[in-house]
Amino acid sequence: MRYTSNLKSLALGVMAMAGLSACGAEGNDPGLEFAPQMYHSVPYDPLSQITNESAGEWLSTRKDERGEFYNSNPYNPHNMNMRVPPENTVVRNGTGMLPYRYPKDSAGSTYYLDLAAANVKNPLPETEEITEQGRILYNNFCAPCHGGSGAGDGPVGEVYKGIPNFAGGRYAEMTEGHIYHVITHGQGRMWPYASQVAPIDRWKIVRYVQTLQKQ
Repeated sequence: MRYTSNLKSLALGVMAMAGLSACGAEGNDPGLEFAPQMYHSVPYDPLSQITNESAGEWLSTRKDERGEFYNSNPYNPHNMNMRVPPENTVVRNGTGMLPYRYPKDSAGSTYYLDLAAANVKNPLPETEEITEQGRILYNNFCAPCHGGSGAGDGPVGEVYKGIPNFAGGRYAEMTEGHIYHVITHGQGRMWPYASQVAPIDRWKIVRYVQTLQKQ
């Protein structure tokens, strides 16, 4: 009985060693691949092509009967799936808006803020629809501090004093570029919202804030 048990243990050990050796990689041999799609990208790699139509044939689910890893673009003969854009071109988003170029001011400086205030204009029309969308976004992101009416009396404003009233003093004169710059980069105790609010939504908030300035 004990002899049989030892033989089973030995057999299991040999099988385990054989299985582990099959996973080893050497030279160009990657060894046994488990879940190969985890590290072989099926989507196009932007600047390269796999032109071998049988690459990944053993796991392919494609209807064109090519290998899973084949990604050659027949319309580009230069082995590139993404053409290099012309020099000095600028990426635009789906609305045609250019990237916002003014950086955050350095400590104690308002140089870029002043440039934005004077030169940056809202690309969105002043319509009821845009303003209403801005109101919804404002209530989500801004009202906790600035209050529903923009008087600085939100729940946070009741604890941390000094939040401005949009309709009071110099704040009623803030330009659209000034408001957008502050939403993007923050100012004073206000943190930036560029990572939370998309550029087009920031401009919608600007439209709504301008209505609060007139109250």
